[in-house]
Amino acid sequence: MKIFIFVFLATLFIILFFLIALFHPQTSIRTQNITSKISLPEGFKIEIFADNLGGSSISTPGPNPGPRMMLFKDNVLYVSVPNQGRVIALPDENRDNKPDKVINFMENLNKPHGLDFFNDSFYIAEENRIIKVKDVDKDLKADTNTLEILTDLPSGGGHFTRTIKIINSFLFVSTGSSCNVCYETDERRAAISICDSEGKNCRVFARGLRNSVGFVYDNITKSIWATDNGRDLLGDDLPPDEINVIKDDKDYGWPICYGNKIHDTEFDKNVYVRDPCEDTEPSTVDLQAHSAPLGLAFNYGNNFPQDYYGNLFVAYHGSWNRKVPTGYKIVRIDTNTKTVTDFATGWLDRTNVLGRPVDIIFKDDGSMLVSDDNAGIIYRIYYQQ
Repeated sequence: MKIFIFVFLATLFIILFFLIALFHPQTSIRTQNITSKISLPEGFKIEIFADNLGGSSISTPGPNPGPRMMLFKDNVLYVSVPNQGRVIALPDENRDNKPDKVINFMENLNKPHGLDFFNDSFYIAEENRIIKVKDVDKDLKADTNTLEILTDLPSGGGHFTRTIKIINSFLFVSTGSSCNVCYETDERRAAISICDSEGKNCRVFARGLRNSVGFVYDNITKSIWATDNGRDLLGDDLPPDEINVIKDDKDYGWPICYGNKIHDTEFDKNVYVRDPCEDTEPSTVDLQAHSAPLGLAFNYGNNFPQDYYGNLFVAYHGSWNRKVPTGYKIVRIDTNTKTVTDFATGWLDRTNVLGRPVDIIFKDDGSMLVSDDNAGIIYRIYYQQ
């Protein structure tokens, strides 16, 4: 009997040992393998800020299961995880650039995506509505008794991501198109709308934006910059993805125009006496087609070298239907010269997808945080002489 117990316990120990070896070290090795593949300019470093936040072992079109949009406030990183229906809080009280724990700030949401904070309230964009909620007791959990529904949003169809920003006390929301290319029946789709901070008095601010997943306010130039994902099925190199400066009451062309006022005659076969793209806004910067630019951020921090000050950084989520894959990287753009330069590359290792960058924000220490919804990781990139 004693021998049986001994053998049983020994076997159990071996099983537990292999289970630990199977999961924990491999997770560590996997993340180390990803960061070791990332190429950065001289002096820059990349490390894991947070791991095991969802993700997938395969890459699929559109949003993957892991973290998407981010908000950094009071040394806490708030992250939306749409496919898990939750927003998480990652506090870093000892400021070692590692979360102390993962807290469910709010759960059971409908594909939460965009996040912002204004007047003591957290704003969350779900697929079908925008809500705001408070954390009165500061326990990093939403007090659901304070929840307010601000406005409804169109849902269903194609792109489900809804991105929000509070700019000069106004609430802006970007809603993608319901299709690859079509005429929308709801003017709020393929557009950026503006409301007051309570979600009232909403109107379309800018239209003709097929899928501007990311937009950001430049406090220096007082302008809004946004990414835009072009349509599919025009080949590997058309139409360009875009960076646009968003202006009130302007039309950016979709579905019949793209890039620098190019008419999409594949979709729009009407014959015009006057160029139908003449009154549309041209793209500010054309990007490689199917790169899928998503999040973007201006660097006005004090960590990166001076040459990077004021540059716009853009996360390329990566192509899904291009013969030769493209994207899967972070670029920087000199907004004066419109020059686009690779900054962080390596998430595409030949044809093997290691990760897919989504959002970019800068911490108060000047370092960059990058979300990866494919690998389920938040990276930190910083400069060290």
